[in-house]
Amino acid sequence: MIDIRWKAFFFVCTLCVISLFVWLFSTAIYALLFFSSTVLAYLAIQVIDIHALQKWFKKPQLQAVPEGVGLSENIFSALLRYERANQQKKNELNAALERFNTVANAIPDGLVILSESNEIEWCTSNAESQLGLDLKTDLHLPIANLVRNSNFIAYLNSEDYEEPYKLKGVRNTEVILEIWLIALGSKQKLLISRDITQLEKIDSMRRDFIANVSHELRTPLTVVGGFIETLSDMEGAIPENIRNYFSMMQDQTTRMRRLIEDLLTLSHIESNTQPPEDRPIAMQGMVKMLFNDANALSQGKHKISCEFAENLDLLGAVDELQSALGNLVSNAVRYTPTGGTIHISWQQRGKQAVFSVIDNGIGIEQQHISRLTERFYRVDRGRSRETGGTGLGLAIVKHILTRHQAKLEISSELGAGSTFSAIFPAARVVHK
Repeated sequence: MIDIRWKAFFFVCTLCVISLFVWLFSTAIYALLFFSSTVLAYLAIQVIDIHALQKWFKKPQLQAVPEGVGLSENIFSALLRYERANQQKKNELNAALERFNTVANAIPDGLVILSESNEIEWCTSNAESQLGLDLKTDLHLPIANLVRNSNFIAYLNSEDYEEPYKLKGVRNTEVILEIWLIALGSKQKLLISRDITQLEKIDSMRRDFIANVSHELRTPLTVVGGFIETLSDMEGAIPENIRNYFSMMQDQTTRMRRLIEDLLTLSHIESNTQPPEDRPIAMQGMVKMLFNDANALSQGKHKISCEFAENLDLLGAVDELQSALGNLVSNAVRYTPTGGTIHISWQQRGKQAVFSVIDNGIGIEQQHISRLTERFYRVDRGRSRETGGTGLGLAIVKHILTRHQAKLEISSELGAGSTFSAIFPAARVVHK
């Protein structure tokens, strides 16, 4: 197509040539009249074309692009090409969006895109059924107004999404959902809801089985241990040449009883779906008690020190946290050689509160750290038996801290010692 500039040039040149011929065969007045009338007519045509274009812009349709004359013909032709390309891209985007929606709705997990202020921007049909949403009416509404669960709202606002959150179904309370939040760029978030009802039922059966078996084993072990202890205390009841065997049986019975007690404790914590108590805990008194317990367990073999923030308390279940933090302290005593140092700390870190136990003991290789909280995982099985460990202590600690929205942080270097830190969120910190 001829460029619009050349077209204008040819038109002006042609008009000037014709006007010169009129001038030559007539007068200058007729030539001027011809030139002026032609220009005015052409301008009138362009004005009509511009009016048609303006009318088309109010309701643009590909089939209704006006046909221009002269200079406007190029503009309308370019506009037609642009509209065709735009319509093609629109059709391609609609087809891609339809395919995306088909695939997204075929995924059994629910997907929700949240804005920076946690407002719903898009969700799948599975998310609607699992979370009780309706995209038509709930679009751009805060999800906290629709999923009314205080713990879920606290998880949503915590901005700590390393661990998932378990939530009962909104429309069916027998359904258990696992909620994951993933950051999309700097402003949006992707919420994934997964139905884990069957997995929870299987896990519940496993916990019940372990609890029942442990409970049934506790009584006979108590009886056997009692008889062994009684016979060991009776003078002359056990020949000296086999007394050592009875001592070994007593040690193994005690170890099995301790293992069963830890299994029952872990099973109770895992099966407890109720949130922990939110009672203020005087952490200064608890830290002092843990310091005294560490000295009693050490029997003067270690140099133990402690420091604490006097105006910093915690909300939670005192018995559970005392057990969890006490486990960290006792582990430090057990795995630190004689003459080593142990430091207990309760301090504030930003808006969070941190309980730390620092030792210069044997340390842990890096490949073991991520697995320390697994049930029965031991770095050195022989040493664990010597120290009386069951392999369940850190698993219990992790579950107790998770119930309090806290996390366990472990740093260690082989031969240089370890630091175990329980980090509590700002929501559980109390300033006196």
